[in-house]
Amino acid sequence: MRQSANHGHAVHSGPTFVPTPGTFKRRELRFGALPPEQTHRAFELLSGLEGLRVEAIEGRRALTVSYDIFDYTLEGLEEALRQQGFHLDNTLYSKIVRALVRYCEQTQLHTLRSPQRLIKKSNEVYVKAWDHHLHGDRDDTPPELREYK
Repeated sequence: MRQSANHGHAVHSGPTFVPTPGTFKRRELRFGALPPEQTHRAFELLSGLEGLRVEAIEGRRALTVSYDIFDYTLEGLEEALRQQGFHLDNTLYSKIVRALVRYCEQTQLHTLRSPQRLIKKSNEVYVKAWDHHLHGDRDDTPPELREYK
């Protein structure tokens, strides 16, 4: 059971870390043991952000946040919380998950913001480069002077 910031009532939801295709992401923010009640304070703070859905995980020092990566990233949310004096979980597991999520979100954003290549014409670049490259596949002898056997 989770407490949802958007509806104010308990919500049943699935696992936190599941593959999320597209730009809408669901992530878990884990907090350290001290200071006490920081998870509740973070819930109240994050609940006020537009386009961010926040759920408290009952019995744990963690929140589930759902957002579009064009609006928020996990790295940005965590940095904002740190600047406000919150202490995030610093276990090896959390550090690895944080680094993996950061890499995936940055890569996805970079890919989505890059202009699309024209796939059908991309081979022309290689053809032109091959034509100008001295590779030994060219016989500069005029056809009339070549010996045919």
